[in-house]
Amino acid sequence: MKKKKSNIIVWVWFLVIIIAIVGLIRHFSIKNFQIIKQDTLYVSGQPRGMDYTRLLYKYHIATIVNVRSASEHRERNWHNEEITWIKENGVKYVELPLEKHGQTQGIPDAETTAKFLAVMSESDNLPVLVHGSSGTKREIYLAAVWMLKSGGFTLEQTMEKVKQINNEPLAPRETQFLQSLAK
Repeated sequence: MKKKKSNIIVWVWFLVIIIAIVGLIRHFSIKNFQIIKQDTLYVSGQPRGMDYTRLLYKYHIATIVNVRSASEHRERNWHNEEITWIKENGVKYVELPLEKHGQTQGIPDAETTAKFLAVMSESDNLPVLVHGSSGTKREIYLAAVWMLKSGGFTLEQTMEKVKQINNEPLAPRETQFLQSLAK
């Protein structure tokens, strides 16, 4: 009976340790965080809680570009947390909403492209974090605009980075978009 009780205690402690490890990993991990170019451009999913502090002190983020639409701002109250943190820490904030679904599915239009390139052209804005909900589609296509227009990346390097971050092959419309930027 004693041995059975001690086995249960060992398993309970084992589960507590596993849960603590998973919590710590999440605590020190920004959703889908990717470095496009060190000290210049990063993409990620929606930061939360301590992610903002980590972005400021580890990556020295000067500007956050949010690609989420106004209707997405109501999800889990993340928008208020972000705006409050930005004001308290002197980080610039730019909203460049891109459609998550629909015809364009995250591919920026000419106006959004021009606005983003203007943000990236100001050295006071760097480094920039582009974020949306997931950190994989809308964010990387906006980053690809800069990569091909000003960042010194070739079409091949950009396509490879997009595939790596999306973790899937490019769709024909995505390839066409990237090729159009390289011209």
